[in-house]
Amino acid sequence: MQFEYKKVKKVKLDFFKRYLSSRVLPIWMILFLDIAVIIISVLLAYILRYNVPMFVENYVAIFKSIVLIVLINVLFFRVFRTYSNILRFSSSVDILRIIMSLTVSYGLLIVMEQAFRYFTGDSRIQTSILLIAYVANCSMMISLRIIVKTFFEALGASFKRRTNVFIYGAKEAGVNIAKSIRIGMKEHYRIRGFIADESELINKVLMGVKVYPNDADLMDVLTEKEVHTIIVSPAKIDKLKNSAYTDKLLEHKVKLLTVPPISEWNSQTLTTQQIKEIQIEDLLQREPIKVDIRKIASHLEGKRVMITGAAGSIGSEIMRQVATFNPYDLILIDQAETPLHDIRLELIDKWRNIDAETIVADITNQSRMESIFKEFKPQYIFHAAAYKHVPMMEDNVSESIQVNVGGTKTIADLAVKYNAEKFVMISTDKAVNPTNVMGCSKRLAEIYVQSLARKLAKTHESPVNFITTRFGNVLGSNGSVIPRFKDQIRRGGPVTVTHPDIIRYFMTIPEACRLVLEAGSMGNGGEIFIFDMGEPVKILDLAKRMISLSGCDDTVKVVFTGLRHGEKLYEELLNVKELTKPTYHDKIMIANVREYDYDEVNQCMINLIKTSYCYDQMVIVSAMKDIVPEFISKNSCFEELDKVESKKTLVS
Repeated sequence: MQFEYKKVKKVKLDFFKRYLSSRVLPIWMILFLDIAVIIISVLLAYILRYNVPMFVENYVAIFKSIVLIVLINVLFFRVFRTYSNILRFSSSVDILRIIMSLTVSYGLLIVMEQAFRYFTGDSRIQTSILLIAYVANCSMMISLRIIVKTFFEALGASFKRRTNVFIYGAKEAGVNIAKSIRIGMKEHYRIRGFIADESELINKVLMGVKVYPNDADLMDVLTEKEVHTIIVSPAKIDKLKNSAYTDKLLEHKVKLLTVPPISEWNSQTLTTQQIKEIQIEDLLQREPIKVDIRKIASHLEGKRVMITGAAGSIGSEIMRQVATFNPYDLILIDQAETPLHDIRLELIDKWRNIDAETIVADITNQSRMESIFKEFKPQYIFHAAAYKHVPMMEDNVSESIQVNVGGTKTIADLAVKYNAEKFVMISTDKAVNPTNVMGCSKRLAEIYVQSLARKLAKTHESPVNFITTRFGNVLGSNGSVIPRFKDQIRRGGPVTVTHPDIIRYFMTIPEACRLVLEAGSMGNGGEIFIFDMGEPVKILDLAKRMISLSGCDDTVKVVFTGLRHGEKLYEELLNVKELTKPTYHDKIMIANVREYDYDEVNQCMINLIKTSYCYDQMVIVSAMKDIVPEFISKNSCFEELDKVESKKTLVS
């Protein structure tokens, strides 16, 4: 019975709270409260100025003075609109209006009183009464709004539990974050402290909370303050990235959030949408890559630039970076209509002054591509169009050859025919000692482009310089591991990793594209540029860190699914037999690879492309292995072809 009574009481209390939180006082009620405050202020002024008997004896004169003071104040309340706001949302602007209105009102009353005394020699309201009433009136009206605002904030907080947060960064950027939270997001976050690396700030009090050091005791402080979330200032991301403390925070299930730089805030104020979880890309321990912007600009400014695969991850980023160098024209080609349409909209929003053609076309369609070259005559070509997913290409060998090899051959031949200046091909580390169809198809494309460049260097038939760039996986590219892991974590898991020991080299999309542009500007023709991808990343560690960042350690598990068709545990950037030579950029090297005769390669490619139209996968892959003998299939049905070749070798 007692339990039922408590339950009913709680329901009534919740209903009362919700009723209060949803109601807004009408204007007349706010005006009535303000008039009541004026009356109380004047009465208080008389009581403080005179004794009670005199107050009672002169009640008629006091009543008349109250009426006059109320009328004058109401007039200026109307002028300054002090009663038009919602009390619970009162701000410094509303407080300023109240002060201005009361100052003008009581100032006018004092002037009237002095004038009346000057002309009549009598006094209706003592100036001292007006001054005391003014001070009391200001104090009570401002206090009323502060009390109402505080009450409703407390009422709102009772419905939604606020998140206790620390802010990492106690200088300007961190303070601006704290101010924005205090102003516009008090119902979401409660600031319990700051974290600083600077010794002069440690143990100081900032905005009413203490500044703590980033040391071993921080975890105990976070536990004591019931803080499970840290908002990292943009100025501290690099510090966090290069600190081993990040993993410790994640181990203790501390959620890491960050915000954009202040220059990107809306009206210099943060919104809840701008406070986001720190991404794994933000925490990669990589040195920022620098490029020679002037040299790149000198090659691209005022040029007609064609980008194939322009709607893809790499192609679209190349487009963004090229657009900053003021090209004469952009010719953007892709067969994916919707992503290309998105690129068109982005161009309209950000680079309206650049002439850009968004063309839906298939690079394997020779006549269509020739008409495009004939019309636009591109001077600079970035060839990023390709099929890239290893398991998909194991199952679709003919398309891999027709697009990755045939499409490259078509674009390269047209570049020669229409006298382009440079042709930059995007390749992959999977082309080195390929173990899958996709990697081998890219190696075949490299061989064709390199042999064509070698022939042109000898015959001087065309001015075009052919350049190939090789790099590994790019973070966040379409269909890559990080977007997949994010989606799996969002759905509650499990996160699927193919093998506990699998490793990959990673680079961000902007980094990779900057190096592509740099390599394009330094290449003289025929080179295969490889990029320093840094240290390889263990995919299992990447998955665990992403799960920790999302705060889902207890609910999301990792499951091993086994290597996919054609997949290997590690990728190589260079064949063991290949050597490299340095360039002026420490992140870019030139691979010394085996050279091929163009006429032989050209005939092999023609035959291979023709063979791809028979759609017999075993026949096509066998032909690929004949051209690229180092292509040894792994975890694939095509391993049978390697066994047959091995038997032939033993017999011979």
